[in-house]
Amino acid sequence: MALPKIDVPIYEATLPSNNQIVKFRPFLVKEQKLLLMASQSSEIEEVISSIKQALKNCLISELDIDSLPVFDLEFLFLNLRARSVGEVVNVTYKCNNVLSIDTEGNQNLCPGSQKFDINVLEINPKFGEEHTNKIMITDNLGIVMKYPSFEIMQKFQGKSEEEILFELIIKCIDYIFDKDNIYYVKDLEKDEINEFIDSMQQQHLEKIKAFFDTMPKISKELDFNCSKCGFEEKINLEGVQSFFG
Repeated sequence: MALPKIDVPIYEATLPSNNQIVKFRPFLVKEQKLLLMASQSSEIEEVISSIKQALKNCLISELDIDSLPVFDLEFLFLNLRARSVGEVVNVTYKCNNVLSIDTEGNQNLCPGSQKFDINVLEINPKFGEEHTNKIMITDNLGIVMKYPSFEIMQKFQGKSEEEILFELIIKCIDYIFDKDNIYYVKDLEKDEINEFIDSMQQQHLEKIKAFFDTMPKISKELDFNCSKCGFEEKINLEGVQSFFG
């Protein structure tokens, strides 16, 4: 005789990038084991891979996880975590106040710490001021950007900031337009795109850099107040790893 199946609830979340509603189930014991092993790993690639696999297992809606913008994937995982384990994440942060420095330059930090209870369902990606994905090069020529995915960002590890910026631009231009036509990058040769970017002025690159600097991020600011030494500071949690508890 077959064992009865356990019913699981279905939840919905709205993706910040395009307002698409996606449905998912809570993660089960097999996903819990996967994420527990990932949380104990120091390798960011393993953590992200486990998060993506858990999402793929739990999604009911058709969705390409690998192509999701970073902030969409992080937001979706926080919702999955909240519906599976609980809305509140408990985190503890140690005091960073330097009490003294010895003759060898070693810092003696205050042993104090503070616990925080964070409701992850209250965390939404925040857009930077004046953020836009439409960047005008001239009055009649512009580009429309798309957001980078984790898959794209992982390819840039170990590269310089300048290399990352130029490669990100190539990967994240959706299309170029003028008053007469739209030119989708997927239909262009790489040499054409490189030549187009090389013809830009510094002010144009600054506009594109602003797109990346102000794109949505999963973040939460906390007020740290040490009960031992009275040290106070602002702590900015950023990225899904900060809420992996």
